[in-house]
Amino acid sequence: MSQAVAESGAMGRVAYARIAPNEDLVQGVEKLCLAEGFRNAFVRGALGSLVDACLGLRDGGTQLIKGPAVEIVSLAGEVRSTEDGGLQAALTGVVADPQGHVYGGPFIAGGNPICMTFEVTLEEWLPED
Repeated sequence: MSQAVAESGAMGRVAYARIAPNEDLVQGVEKLCLAEGFRNAFVRGALGSLVDACLGLRDGGTQLIKGPAVEIVSLAGEVRSTEDGGLQAALTGVVADPQGHVYGGPFIAGGNPICMTFEVTLEEWLPED
């Protein structure tokens, strides 16, 4: 049985930004948070496509979805500060390949290059100390 964890805090600033072509989706979201000074954030919305997509599987493996232009149908996730002072994004979503086949799962950092453009809305999370 898993144990639920609750965290108190408040919502902070909102940032709307674009990630450039060929930049990785996960690493791009982390860079945006660093640039805005967000130590913790939630993904509130996104629009765009990937050259190819790489999603995690339940067995620990990965699945490559070949493009070009793998469309992101939905995206959710968060960015959290790490003990070493860095940031780590955990993003999960649904994508559709050029033939219309649909896949879902966590995006693997380094394996999801942006195709033409990608726009994302991030909301800062300010946990209580």
